[in-house]
Amino acid sequence: MVYEKNWVQAWLGFGLVWFFGAIALAPSNKIYQQGLVVFLWLPALLLAWPARRVLVEAWRRQPALWGSVLLLMAWGGVSLAWTPAEDLAREAKRLLYIFVFLLAFPLLAQAGGDRIRNLLQIGSGLLAIAALISIIHFYGLQAQPLVARLAGIGEISHPILGAYVIGAAALLLLYQMPRRRLFQLGWMLALACLGAFVILSQSRGASLALLVTMVLAPVWLRDRHSRILAMGAVLATALAFFVMYNLITARGASFRPEIFEQVLKMIGEHPWTGLGLGAAYNVKVASVGMQFDHTHNMFTHVAVELGLPGMLLWIFVWLFALGEIIRARHTLLGKILLGLWVYSTMAMQFDAASLTATPRAEWFVSWLPVGLVMLLPWVRAENDACGKISGST
Repeated sequence: MVYEKNWVQAWLGFGLVWFFGAIALAPSNKIYQQGLVVFLWLPALLLAWPARRVLVEAWRRQPALWGSVLLLMAWGGVSLAWTPAEDLAREAKRLLYIFVFLLAFPLLAQAGGDRIRNLLQIGSGLLAIAALISIIHFYGLQAQPLVARLAGIGEISHPILGAYVIGAAALLLLYQMPRRRLFQLGWMLALACLGAFVILSQSRGASLALLVTMVLAPVWLRDRHSRILAMGAVLATALAFFVMYNLITARGASFRPEIFEQVLKMIGEHPWTGLGLGAAYNVKVASVGMQFDHTHNMFTHVAVELGLPGMLLWIFVWLFALGEIIRARHTLLGKILLGLWVYSTMAMQFDAASLTATPRAEWFVSWLPVGLVMLLPWVRAENDACGKISGST
């Protein structure tokens, strides 16, 4: 089959690595988007017919997940009938981008679980390099004071969203320690760069999401490595509070309760239809005399745009993804994705508020976890086959 050929898998694999590393390392966002089209979207579309059996099998193995995704896409398309967005074709095209992005993952799964984990390691390693460059550029070349919030390079320049991307990369590396000593050194340096980025960004949401995930991880990983990391995370957090207490508490709750109160009123004005896909809006908080360009919460953002039906459909997507992860909890990738799911769920409560826009930082805590979950049926089957072979010898 053409989709099983090495050059095809290399093409798709490079696309996944590009998705990770180029978000920070590409010269511009335009080049990042164009690279995704060439390296991920295009091969997925070209292979859709030759690999139709794989895609049918993907639907057969995860009907609830794929069905909820398609229903969400369909509802978003219907909302174009009332959205005030100026370019309806662009909004519809973004839905297509999401769908094609997800189609790529069952095709990537044909390369095998080991190769997928290697690709995730390479992509996360590139983000570690981007984190190091960001730190040197911001505090070295720009001579910013250490108390300033780190702004990264490329599309991780936003302190909060950039920290979410880097935190996701850290989790994908954290529980995959290489066996060789030389590689272990590189692994530790990469994690040090990623962790330093999150701390220096002063993103309390990303830090809390990482802390909660690492503390809970021993529940499903059940190994000494995860317990040591959990204790280290608690100690590091205590040290951070001791050293950076004033910086951590200076911004208070960042008006999140006031924003949430106003957003509930906005949802109540259009509970069933929302404003429509791609609608621009501002959250005006009169009590503090400020306005914000989104809800600072993924679920309420979807409710504002697509109404309560859209929010419920996104919740279904997210919960069905969790169900698939739990089914694969005996595999290493399943365990890693459970951590990423917990982390992403936490992250979506604090800021990430862009679900249907072009690929950007928010995709690392929304569509990337969903896409990776779509690999799991093949990873699970591969793991079960290996178990039967080892059990019969």
